[in-house]
Amino acid sequence: MQYSVYLSGEIHTDWREKIKTAIKELNLPVTVMTPNTDHGSSDDCGVEILGAEENNFWKDHKAAKINSMRHMTAIQRADIVIVRFGDKYRQWNAAFDAGMAAALGKSLIVEHAEELTHPLKEIDAAAHATAKNTEEVIEILKYLTLDY
Repeated sequence: MQYSVYLSGEIHTDWREKIKTAIKELNLPVTVMTPNTDHGSSDDCGVEILGAEENNFWKDHKAAKINSMRHMTAIQRADIVIVRFGDKYRQWNAAFDAGMAAALGKSLIVEHAEELTHPLKEIDAAAHATAKNTEEVIEILKYLTLDY
């Protein structure tokens, strides 16, 4: 079975590259979609495309609306949404993506360190699987794509 997977969440580590590399090395039937992980490009896309803003609220508003088209389209197209929560920063976008995936009935895999279990308990409850690390996510993808 071919799967399309959206990799949402934390952008400060190489977890996406680990998953992409594993998919390629293991020849898994998985197509990957991602958000724009270049922070500057993501923050500035609105004003770069639609023009400058004097007020940062409107600058952020333009970028958020454009980025949300990418995120929502990918979540809607995905068979599986994988959301990674890192140990730094408040990751509101990741939580929003997990909520949207759950609301749309998407298969949801959440990844986070054990110390985040309590603050993410509601998101974990909505997930089909909660992994402690990227290696466990890769193992889930391997299992899902095996022919028995």
